[in-house]
Amino acid sequence: MMNTPKANRMHIAIFGKRNSGKSTLINAITGQSIAVVSEVAGTTTDPVYKAMELLPIGPVVIIDTAGLDDEGAVGELRIKKTKEVMDKTDLALLVFNSVDEDISLEKEWYSELKKREVPIIGVINKIDIKDIDSKALEDKFDIPFVKVSAKDKINIGKLKEAIQIHAPKDFEKKYIVGDIIKPKDTVVLVAPQDIQAPKGRLILPQVQTIRDILDHDGLALTVKDSELEDILKVLNKKPDLVITDSQVFPKVNKILPKDVPLTSFSILMARYKGDLDTLIEGAKHIDKLKSGDKVLIAESCTHRPLKGDIGREKIPNWLRERTGVDLDITVNAGVDYPEDLTEYNLIVHCGACMFNRKKMMTRIIRARSQNVPITNYGIAIAYMKGMLDRVIEVFKK
Repeated sequence: MMNTPKANRMHIAIFGKRNSGKSTLINAITGQSIAVVSEVAGTTTDPVYKAMELLPIGPVVIIDTAGLDDEGAVGELRIKKTKEVMDKTDLALLVFNSVDEDISLEKEWYSELKKREVPIIGVINKIDIKDIDSKALEDKFDIPFVKVSAKDKINIGKLKEAIQIHAPKDFEKKYIVGDIIKPKDTVVLVAPQDIQAPKGRLILPQVQTIRDILDHDGLALTVKDSELEDILKVLNKKPDLVITDSQVFPKVNKILPKDVPLTSFSILMARYKGDLDTLIEGAKHIDKLKSGDKVLIAESCTHRPLKGDIGREKIPNWLRERTGVDLDITVNAGVDYPEDLTEYNLIVHCGACMFNRKKMMTRIIRARSQNVPITNYGIAIAYMKGMLDRVIEVFKK
């Protein structure tokens, strides 16, 4: 379990004012001295991530954040970082200081979390100093509350029980491909090894897909696109499914018999990390784009672009070819993602393999709430190449 990738762990984040005891609370929950504890307000600066096992939930990432009341120009940057953490939070612990009666900031951040559809547990800390009736807070916040003393480790067991009860059951989908294959099915994976492929290894979506096939007793065969015809000749029957890199959709589709199901790693990620139906609907807006319309290409990781980069060259070129108009295209990589999306007419997102599902869903929710269509690389490519119905048919059966 300790080798579980961070993107596949439940993200539990701690939010609260400076000196509300967030870092002490993390140490109490984990039973380890993970977070630096100090009487000086503002000790925690940038968010601190700790991957660990939290029984009986399993692999999680615990995130300690800067105080919501941080001050000054640097404080504003820290709060911005804390807000970014909210986008990837599966379960939030909102810490209240029992000796502080001003809850205006807690109300503000409660609203921010609710806007992102994040489940919240209220934690009333420092009851060793002052014990209060939680009912007053329960009347103001529609969330469960647990009273604790993080310093003296009072009621930490009750808080862990609350985490287990209220942790989202769907923070991660169970399958990448396991629900559309049967045991002993033959699955051919087409993984081009061009200049953009990482040296000495496969990319994460390919590795995760292979593992999911093996976990469901499928037969995984991986080839380059140049060897697809060879593997089809060697097999004594047609594959039960072919999964390809979206960039070679037309080539693979030309080689593959029409009765063999076909999809792509990126489309599998669209379903695993996000909302497939929303991303399919977003692709249909490509043909509605007009000259001068703004398109945001969003990537979940940062990398050094090489010649023929899919986000910076291929997709922009395919969009312009498909629409026949000049588009204003912007590329955002990593955590950069605008709060205000209304200036864009379309968002084309990568497969989000480096994000947890919550962060991708938060981006989709934000786009939907601002009426901006959003799709992803694989779905957009399939649509532009006239193959969308072909590559999503496997999910309808």
